[in-house]
Amino acid sequence: MTARRRGPTNLSQGAGVPSGPCAARTDPSVPGSSRLDFWICVLLFLAILAVYGQVRSHDFVNYDDPQYVTENPQVRGGLTWHGLVWAFTSAHDSNWIPLTWLSHMLDCELFGLESAPHHFTNVALHAVGAFLLFGLFRRMTGARWRSAFVAFAFALHPLHVESVAWVAERKDVLSAAFFFLTLWAYVDYTERRSRGRYLLVVLLFCCGLMAKPMAITLPFVALLLDVWPLRRKAAVGLVFEKLPLFVLAAGASVVTYLVQEHAGIVSSINQVPFAVRLQNALVSYVTYVGNFVWPARLAVFYPYSIPQVWEWMIAGFALVAVTVLVLRAMGRHPYAAVGWFWYLGTLVPVIGLVQAGAQSRADRYTYIPMVGISIVLAWGASEAAGRWRWGKPALAVSTLVVCSAWSIAAWFNVEHWQNSISLFRHAIEVTNENYVAYNNLAVAERQAGEFNEAVSSFESVVRIQPQDAQARDNLGEALMAVGRADEGIAHIEEAVRLEPGFAKARIDLASALIRSGRAAEAEAQYRVALQLRPASAEAHYGLGGVLVEQGRLQEALPHLQEALPQLVEAVGSKPGDPDLRYNLGTLLGMMGRADEAIAQFAEAVRLQPGNPEAHFNLGTALARRNRLEEARDEFAAAVRLRPDYVNAHLNLGRILAALGHHDEAAREFSEVERLRPGL
Repeated sequence: MTARRRGPTNLSQGAGVPSGPCAARTDPSVPGSSRLDFWICVLLFLAILAVYGQVRSHDFVNYDDPQYVTENPQVRGGLTWHGLVWAFTSAHDSNWIPLTWLSHMLDCELFGLESAPHHFTNVALHAVGAFLLFGLFRRMTGARWRSAFVAFAFALHPLHVESVAWVAERKDVLSAAFFFLTLWAYVDYTERRSRGRYLLVVLLFCCGLMAKPMAITLPFVALLLDVWPLRRKAAVGLVFEKLPLFVLAAGASVVTYLVQEHAGIVSSINQVPFAVRLQNALVSYVTYVGNFVWPARLAVFYPYSIPQVWEWMIAGFALVAVTVLVLRAMGRHPYAAVGWFWYLGTLVPVIGLVQAGAQSRADRYTYIPMVGISIVLAWGASEAAGRWRWGKPALAVSTLVVCSAWSIAAWFNVEHWQNSISLFRHAIEVTNENYVAYNNLAVAERQAGEFNEAVSSFESVVRIQPQDAQARDNLGEALMAVGRADEGIAHIEEAVRLEPGFAKARIDLASALIRSGRAAEAEAQYRVALQLRPASAEAHYGLGGVLVEQGRLQEALPHLQEALPQLVEAVGSKPGDPDLRYNLGTLLGMMGRADEAIAQFAEAVRLQPGNPEAHFNLGTALARRNRLEEARDEFAAAVRLRPDYVNAHLNLGRILAALGHHDEAAREFSEVERLRPGL
């Protein structure tokens, strides 16, 4: 066993406290020492609750939350044996994160899809991580207030809001809790080395990896802590001691890369040259530090852009200069080197050298790395204050001001996460040409029935990404929803031209063509879509509908029968999706199951009361069951939402005539004649 020595105790020589892990424990001879630590934790908890308590009124957002929770049938089903097997065998959403899946399943088991408890689970895990971080450095260094600052920076900094306020980032807060817990176990192992204690370190490290693979940097962090504050010797032996941890980290890295490459999100080779990725990494390192000092204009997504030459050159020079400085000061200020290399090293997996996704950087990537910068700031400021007569009072006041400022900024940042519309509108305000934010905002606006606003947002996406087939298709759908059929068809046709194998665009084009009375062309598009995606329920029921309208019932029946169970299953997994309800209602109506169709259309209207198509189809289904007064109300709602809706005016006129309201019916027919002369 490597011997440990007590380190120097004066500020000029380093930590300013006994440096061995055993010596760093709270001194029981100091009255009230443990009690004060307890009250620090209470204050830390209250601060977290003050900043993050507002999530009780926050919704899920439409960015990753559907894949992780709201539209994930495995997670929505709660804790089941089938779900347990799936969690450990699935690479869903390009991640192998079984413990994270299980935590989401537990929330669904206990709370269903009520959003507030899911958010509060994230907040609770964040608080646990902050407590563990405070206790870890308090234990290793004995420095109460410096350790408290590191914990408060972790708990309250606005950069960390994304990891806490975003339900889909459960993997961040869960992995960090295991990360710090593993380091606790590691410190315990260094004090009393045994096989059992080492196995506990390995077990907890595995849990961290199964929550999020970013925990692979833990063995490197443990080596840094060996240097300071643990001051363990025999470097080669310490590396060999951690060999099993490095092997686990390497295995997790390979698995993660293969999973993401198979899913197609590792786009580095084909899309972003390595030189550009390296330049972006240099700039990102400096940008993150700048955001730590001045956390303004933070966003959920930062579009990728090629750095200017001067940007990456200055960034590279700054990183090299700081690295040289901390290495030269290693003997007198070991905390500076440890904190700096903690920051550099823990960011390596997500700095963008291997490009996964379209973002240039992300606030969530700083969740653990910024602990390193906090270490440098806490111990450096304390050391500097010790050389000045009024240093300690000045440091206390400035620390209070800084933590208060962070808390206020974090509170406002949390507020932006209230729902998808507020989140992405803010992202658009603080970034440039943010096509992801425009797209997700448009989806949220369409979901809320704000169709004209959705068109405007989708138009912004197409302006920024004119060659993006998905963007063209989305804009086409939105234009169709507001009655601009010709423009909508043109954009969907462009999507098909840009990507001929895009099955969804083929289906959307067929649907648009049907509305324009071009049934033969629609049939051709549905058949191409089925060649591309033979199991598509949408294509089957769309083709079945075209054939029914043409009187080809025998041909239509197999397609309708193929589509029905798939749509029923889809609605079961996404009961809150009004489009699925609409599609299922249409299919049931074509099959003559009017009462079931009415139920589906009614639910679609409840979920999306601003959708004129949903009201129209509910009115049509009600009319078929001779529920004329109810049908009249639905057609009237469709006309009110879209005054130029010709078919809604026509059907409303027919219903009014059947009810004996001839003057009102005449007005509707006159409006039809005005909108479409000669119909």
